[in-house]
Amino acid sequence: MKILRKILFIGVIIFVLIFASAYAFLLLQGKAIIIQQLEGLTHRKVNLGYAGLTLPLNLEIRKLDIPGLAKVDYAYVSPSILGLLSGNIVLNDLKLIRPEFVYEKTQAKTQESSANINTPLVLATSQSRVILQKKQSLRLIIKHLNIKDGKLDFIDRTLEGDGIKLTVKDINFNLTNLYMYPHSAVTDFTFKGKIPWQQGQEEGKIEVDGWLNLFKRDMQATVKIADIDGISLYPYYAKWVDLERARIEKAKLNLVSNIKSVDNNLTAECHLELTDIVFKPRPEEEEQNKAQKIAVAVLDIFKALNKGKIVFNFTIKTKMINPAFSLNNIKDAFEARLAEGRKNNHIAADIVRFPGRLVGGTVKSATDLSRALIDGVF
Repeated sequence: MKILRKILFIGVIIFVLIFASAYAFLLLQGKAIIIQQLEGLTHRKVNLGYAGLTLPLNLEIRKLDIPGLAKVDYAYVSPSILGLLSGNIVLNDLKLIRPEFVYEKTQAKTQESSANINTPLVLATSQSRVILQKKQSLRLIIKHLNIKDGKLDFIDRTLEGDGIKLTVKDINFNLTNLYMYPHSAVTDFTFKGKIPWQQGQEEGKIEVDGWLNLFKRDMQATVKIADIDGISLYPYYAKWVDLERARIEKAKLNLVSNIKSVDNNLTAECHLELTDIVFKPRPEEEEQNKAQKIAVAVLDIFKALNKGKIVFNFTIKTKMINPAFSLNNIKDAFEARLAEGRKNNHIAADIVRFPGRLVGGTVKSATDLSRALIDGVF
């Protein structure tokens, strides 16, 4: 028994010495090492307020600032000692409290860029792919990642003018069992956030729930986005619909998408609903212009087809690794739904006020009708 006590006592002394040495080293050199590593990874100036150890060997970081990329108020990293001994970097727990991230899209403008609906919204930039490749060269395992009260600023400067900025706040993100090297494992994740629009408007809400296998490139997830301010997204469809001439002042969108990927072939079945459409007030002596008449008529078509609701169903096919999205998917669904309404004779039966020349067949296709929303050709 005395020998066992001596062994335990010696073990405690050794642990205290190791912890004290590590703490002293981190206190003297750790902050500089962390800054150096982050600057090498991001190619940006890094500022760090504090870095220290807590028992048993957990790392705490405060006031981390990488200008133009991220700010983190508090970070907690709990590594696995056994993982390090096996040659892997294993993080049992990684917590980021009140982080702020910036994602800026600045691809060179082309003939099909700016507000063209053919512009692909590529979610992985060349810079992010380089960083990902560097991470994949490490045998990194994250057992649990938690982001609390986060914020993301998305800035798209590929559009005409000043571009567009969207903010997602109150982000809460949980992820378990992520392997950043070739290894078949199921990673579960959940994401919740809010999108503040103009003052006085209801905030948008985002919820994502699913799993993925990076090695097999398989994935299944459900995305729900409610109360999207359609006017704030106008730069993306400005060449498709003229809101000023149609006198549309307010519109909300709700989106539900069921995503499935098998061997990197990703399919997203999307259901988009347009709600709360408000037209700008018009003086009594002023006639309703043609563009507004057309807009009202088109909305009535969709309401007739869907029991008073304005909905679009469309499918996106892309790749799980380096996905891309084009607003053409929504445009095609819009025109197909209009064509269906005319084909099934829903227009004549259900629309009370409708431009007579459209009923008479002047517009021969849904594409012509979508152009009419801009040109006011009726």
